[in-house]
Amino acid sequence: MLSFFNKKKKVTDISWLGVDMHSHILPGIDDGSPDVETSLRFVKAFQNLGYEHIICTPHIYKELYPNDIETISNAKKLLLAEMKTNNISIRLDAGAEYMVNQDFNISQPLCSLNEKHLLIEMSYLSESPNISQTIFDLEIKGFQPILAHPERYTFYFKDKSRLKRFKEKGCLLQLNLLSVLGYYGKDVKHLAEMLLAEKLYDLAGTDLHHDKHLSILTDAVQSGKLYDILGHYEFKNKELFSQSFNIAM
Repeated sequence: MLSFFNKKKKVTDISWLGVDMHSHILPGIDDGSPDVETSLRFVKAFQNLGYEHIICTPHIYKELYPNDIETISNAKKLLLAEMKTNNISIRLDAGAEYMVNQDFNISQPLCSLNEKHLLIEMSYLSESPNISQTIFDLEIKGFQPILAHPERYTFYFKDKSRLKRFKEKGCLLQLNLLSVLGYYGKDVKHLAEMLLAEKLYDLAGTDLHHDKHLSILTDAVQSGKLYDILGHYEFKNKELFSQSFNIAM
């Protein structure tokens, strides 16, 4: 039989992932989208790629981006209104990405994802001294923490054993899609591949901030490359975030 009969059809959309649970496309409140026009363009692009649900996660980092429920809610409402005007029906929700440092206050109202999961991050240079206690405290409060892009933390390049301990404590791990494409460098790509091989990731997100991210993501999706790399991995994006929710406000 001729070989072209056995050739697999390329998957050139991202409907297999379906939900993006980490992005910075709310307008004007962190280092992501600067305005509602850009945000709307990003939303249209996500829809064209095959996403059905976007969860925006602006930074909450007191020194640089002192966001709270009010600032995030207002930016979300602004974008939703623009989406309605332009007849864009993709689901859009919002939570936040919390920097775990001395300013992280677990006693305040928190911008969670679906009222259960909380996205957290650390400095790329050193592990937060209180990260294990923070994970424990969040779980006691009823949240399941999600550690954003563990492959990007330089202090885990030579020792990923602590990431396994986080998993054992109930913390989920989220992959940045661009990491496996080499965008952040070969060391990040290598650690991502190792974590994938050991099935340590639970979720994947774009962590999209700007047009360069979008361009690389679009090329990888539409060429079929991203599906070839990740399409058969059992991410839990749809399982955990298939339903719309409202940011606590």
